[in-house]
Amino acid sequence: MAYYSEELIEEIRMRNDIVDVISGYVKLKKRGSTYFGLCPFHNEKSPSFSVTPSKQMYYCFGCGAGGNVFTFIMEYENYSFPEAVKFLADRAGIHLPEIEYTEEAKKQSDLRNLVLEMNKEAAKYFFFQLRSKAGEQAIQYLKKRELSEDTIKQFGIGYANKYSNDLYQYMKKKGYSDQVLKESGLFNLDEKKGIYDKFWNRVIFPIMDVNNRVIGFGGRVMGEGMPKYLNSPETKVFDKSRNLYGLNIARISRKPNILICEGYMDVIALHQAGFNNAVASLGTAFTIGQSNLIKRYTQEVLLTYDNDEAGQKAALRAIPICKEAGLSVKVIQMHPYKDPDEFIKNLGAQAFQERIDNAKNSFLYEIGIIEKGYDLKDPEGKTKFFQEVAKKLLEFSEEIERNNYIESIASKYQIGFDNLRKLVNKYGAQLGEGFAPRERNTNDSKQQRKMKDGMKQSQKLLLTWLIEYPELYDKVKKYIRPKDYTEELYENVADLLYEQLDKNQLNPAQIISKFADDDQARDVAALFNAVLNEVETKEEKDKALKETICRIKQNSIQAASRSLDPTDIQGLQNLVEDKRILQELEKLHISFD
Repeated sequence: MAYYSEELIEEIRMRNDIVDVISGYVKLKKRGSTYFGLCPFHNEKSPSFSVTPSKQMYYCFGCGAGGNVFTFIMEYENYSFPEAVKFLADRAGIHLPEIEYTEEAKKQSDLRNLVLEMNKEAAKYFFFQLRSKAGEQAIQYLKKRELSEDTIKQFGIGYANKYSNDLYQYMKKKGYSDQVLKESGLFNLDEKKGIYDKFWNRVIFPIMDVNNRVIGFGGRVMGEGMPKYLNSPETKVFDKSRNLYGLNIARISRKPNILICEGYMDVIALHQAGFNNAVASLGTAFTIGQSNLIKRYTQEVLLTYDNDEAGQKAALRAIPICKEAGLSVKVIQMHPYKDPDEFIKNLGAQAFQERIDNAKNSFLYEIGIIEKGYDLKDPEGKTKFFQEVAKKLLEFSEEIERNNYIESIASKYQIGFDNLRKLVNKYGAQLGEGFAPRERNTNDSKQQRKMKDGMKQSQKLLLTWLIEYPELYDKVKKYIRPKDYTEELYENVADLLYEQLDKNQLNPAQIISKFADDDQARDVAALFNAVLNEVETKEEKDKALKETICRIKQNSIQAASRSLDPTDIQGLQNLVEDKRILQELEKLHISFD
């Protein structure tokens, strides 16, 4: 990763006013000292996306997206941090120093850029071939598949003609050597035939990354030849497990979810029908890398795999992968048609939208697949089915969620809630003590979670108030130190914030730059945008301030007591001093004035 000094990063940030930058992407309206607009990161009808000039930060109260100007560009454009730095430096007219690479690193970087250049040239060549006399068969094939001219252009669809060295000859005339052509993935090497085109007599689908750079190709035969689809091999720029066909368009669709298909034609057919949030994996099974990539743009995926045994197996593999990435998953039923392309051709876009609206919960879909393996009319088969279902239900660690699914399944199969729950508990107990739900602890655990969430909110509030009312710092720092924030991230942020306030150099946007991880940057933004509801008068707000400070101090003391080693004399002395500070604090009047 490119390295630039903190001073340069801060100069670039300061020269790119966040309101000016985001206004280029989102229509903003000023309300008081803050600007609001529709969030570009999730689907909403009422503006909950705020941009605050004084903080040089954005935050969405709907989906929690937040950060500074760097994180906005990274999230919206899917840029890495160095790419966002370069983008904003260019925007501000700031010259970035040349990055010093090792000789090997420079060689690899140059090769990567060269492969991208060759791919772009090949895509143009294939696109031209489709419109030549040689491409008439391919044009007819695409028309038969009911693709419009606009769709063909949008996806850059092309044609590799029936001669197996045309592209090779074309690239040689462009000045590329055999050595670099071998790195492109566009050619095969044979001892007898030498170098020849990998793709010939196929319709060509350029594969683009999220930044619209051509990274590979897929080729489809127009008849019954095998393999039906042929994909580029892995290259310096093409990793099948970390890219998705159509994501360059789907990521900016602003739809509430992403549709995952099996093939290129399904994606194209869906986009043409108005479902421009469709993507497909690239000739491989769906991977965790792909699910993490999707997570950047949505919280929910809908699987639209083929309505056959292979499609069902693919869905069953994809469901746990998506859940592992924290995605909500539903499954769209294609019956009576094989795939989305065939479905839309026969029933149209409105019928497909109805299938989306009625998409099946992924867990219940899995139960439906399990059911097919048993004869529920046979008592023994029915028993075995319920035993497998009970084991499957143990996937839910949260009791309330598990009970909801037990209730749903028990109702559908008429087994009775208590009967199925007892069976689940039986198998849970066999896995280890404490796994089976124990009702007597439910209220305690809920109360503990509620208290923990309340404490996190108190700590967020205090950090927000310290940047909105920096004059509070002199009152607060005597009683609340960074170590009193018991969440690790909160303590790290408090360290940085207190350091700034000590120097009278408050700069919350700069603090976010210290956290390169996207999720952490988002969490930090949330710390600086906490809201206290149902507080209207000054007296109520002052009361809330004191109560918040006291709660944080009390929680800190309790946390220290739990972890204290009885032989730690210094720790005991610190604890006594903190208790004295709390007693003093409880007697004081603290206000925002």
